[in-house]
Amino acid sequence: MSSKPARPAHLTPGELKKIIAELEQRRGLLIAFEGPDGAGKTTQRKLFRTWLKGEGHDAVTTKWNSSELVKPLTRTRKSIRVLSPLEYCLFHAADYRHRLETEILPALCKGKTVIADRYLFTGLARDAARGLDFHWVLRLYGPILWPDVVFHFAVTPGTSAKRVLAGGVPSYYEAGQDVTGISDPAASYEQFMGRVIQEYAALALIFRFSTVDAEKSIYEQHRAIRRLFQEGERRSWQEYNARAVAEYLMCRPEAHND
Repeated sequence: MSSKPARPAHLTPGELKKIIAELEQRRGLLIAFEGPDGAGKTTQRKLFRTWLKGEGHDAVTTKWNSSELVKPLTRTRKSIRVLSPLEYCLFHAADYRHRLETEILPALCKGKTVIADRYLFTGLARDAARGLDFHWVLRLYGPILWPDVVFHFAVTPGTSAKRVLAGGVPSYYEAGQDVTGISDPAASYEQFMGRVIQEYAALALIFRFSTVDAEKSIYEQHRAIRRLFQEGERRSWQEYNARAVAEYLMCRPEAHND
């Protein structure tokens, strides 16, 4: 006898609204670290998480392009250099959605603070830099769960290239050679990253990121991040994220009881 997957329990709009309001009182914070390669995001993310734990937060990390379901496919396609900009975008959007539903929202509903080492804005910036329509990509990622805080690490293309090249030659897709047509990885990287950085600057302005001067010392950046975090405000789920949370609850109505 074949078994069929259980259908999601039906929740009325009123029930969803009530559950989201209840979750708002105890849900955790979502904090995103965004910026080009070589901006020092990983270092600052680790320092920030250590500080958060000292402040009593139960902090966990989610990383870009880390979905166990999607990452193997992306890695395979990258290795043979057959990823088109559209396919690249679709894989990363699927990766984001899988982690949102299996890692990020479950942790937030349990009151954990989630630190995203790159969030969907990485996809938006790189996809736009690869020539895809920004509004189409934005719709593809929807419904979006907006972070409470987005730290944008701003550096020049030259600084980014210097730091990345100090660790070795960038890979084919990291260097943007799939769209620049430049055979030299270093030259391609600087040109492509210049486009990505322009897109990040636009996103930071449109979505009001908290910008960190990543040209400054590690200590100065860390102090700035702590100050910006303490001065920031939670982004209301009922006002900004009701659609994304409701979609999650429709598939997992028991989530608010976790």
